[in-house]
Amino acid sequence: MSLCLSIFIKSELSTLNILIKLFIFFAFIIISITATAEANKKIVYIPLDNRPVCLDYVTQTIKAAGYELAVPPEKLLADNEHNGNPRALWSWLNNAAQDADAAVLATDSLIYGGLVASRTHHYSDSELIDIVKKFKDLRENHPNLKIYGFSTVMRTPRQSFGKVEPPYYTKYGQDIFALSQLNDKEEGQGLTSNEKSKKKELLTKLPQKQLADWFDRRQKNFHVNLLLAELARKRTFHYLAIGKDDDAPLSQTHMESRHLIDATLDLSSNSFKMLPGVDQLGLLLLTRTINELSNEQPVVHVIYSEGAGKNTLPYYSDQRLSSSVPDQIQAVGARVSELQDKADLILAVNTPFDGVTKDSTADDNLFFSSLYNRRFINLISNFVKNGRTLAIADISYANGADNGFMEELYKHDLLEKIVAYSGWNTADNTIGYALSQGILAKKMSTSDKNNLLQIRYLDDWIYQSNIRPHLSRSLDKNSPDIIYDFTPFHDEIVELTYKLYAHYLKKDHFLQAADFKIDFPWNRLFEINITMQANN
Repeated sequence: MSLCLSIFIKSELSTLNILIKLFIFFAFIIISITATAEANKKIVYIPLDNRPVCLDYVTQTIKAAGYELAVPPEKLLADNEHNGNPRALWSWLNNAAQDADAAVLATDSLIYGGLVASRTHHYSDSELIDIVKKFKDLRENHPNLKIYGFSTVMRTPRQSFGKVEPPYYTKYGQDIFALSQLNDKEEGQGLTSNEKSKKKELLTKLPQKQLADWFDRRQKNFHVNLLLAELARKRTFHYLAIGKDDDAPLSQTHMESRHLIDATLDLSSNSFKMLPGVDQLGLLLLTRTINELSNEQPVVHVIYSEGAGKNTLPYYSDQRLSSSVPDQIQAVGARVSELQDKADLILAVNTPFDGVTKDSTADDNLFFSSLYNRRFINLISNFVKNGRTLAIADISYANGADNGFMEELYKHDLLEKIVAYSGWNTADNTIGYALSQGILAKKMSTSDKNNLLQIRYLDDWIYQSNIRPHLSRSLDKNSPDIIYDFTPFHDEIVELTYKLYAHYLKKDHFLQAADFKIDFPWNRLFEINITMQANN
């Protein structure tokens, strides 16, 4: 009897083992088919222009995550010399959309010809209305296409040089910015008698023709954003984000954003969002697209360094991190969790202790780790040791990395153990990039993830915070304007930059192993393009 029972049990166990193996096999097949189906989805992408942060770095990230993008020929996009070609872009888009599942579109490129063109164009109101209607046509002609759009609220820079604003802004920019601050304050809080006198003085001082040109263009762009929001209301856009470009707590950008928020209160956050920053929006919305195609909603837990932390109000922003970080997490298609154990991603935000974000070229941005740096790195190290997926947004300085923080990250051998790092341009640009690459990292191979990390370290840390100031000091001796257009000296600057990289990369094996090329696509010091070689 016991022998029969034993044989029976063995038979049943054998059958059970076979069933378990079959279940695992078919589950693997289903997962593989699902992943392949997701990766085979066609996503169309039209960036703001051809700057690396909008084009190359974005396409590299999405490719590393296993997706291919349909991107227009670069000659149709805005560059440092020419505006983009909206008519040709629309023609290309209508063809590319035929078999596409989703499209992530910089509306500035399709309406004005790019980000810079949005600040300098001479379109009439009627011309702009006709162009905006093309989004409705796109939706009607491709009813199954999910359209993700991102637009901009024109920036109000404190000053500007080069060719990225109307020519008069170089001379009058500071006064125009001051006037916009007073206009915003007058509407929101009222002005003191001294401020009223200052406003009157500025209105008398500024040439009326140039001032009218600036405000007229802003009004046109504001109306375009209202039209785009109406299209979101009518579901032409599956999702629309409007980014506040280089904002400040008091500025024309802030005032217009406030009016746009009032005009869109009825729109669901599932289909519309006003966000701080602009240059990160392409990657942010592409990551949202992938999350939705994958039916995933990642969970993000945010940690801040000591001091001001989430109460930091970064330079170039009108929002404290306590609101801007959750806004970007929501826009990327993820959700915030206060519980770290529930999180798919830990987002570590390095903030200045006093809450004041200086430029990375500041004299105090030294290779010296503060007590606060060391404590925060220890916290990060513990998360990594416990196997957590962690990305770093380094916003302690604008336009580059915190040298002391990065030195400590290097000393703890963490450079290649985190999944994403960002420390470029504005705080909001940085947060959007770190968040997006951090979420997508799980879909990447280790080598692809490391390539993206190396690019960010080579760009945001080594170049922006260290090499760029060196180059700027050298070039300024000849002519202050040369840093905004060094075309005649391009080859010499590339050669010098390679030499400086060799100097800074002496001690770190992870970055020494990087095989990369550099270029300056806009022939100015502000951005560099890092290209990893195929064998790396």
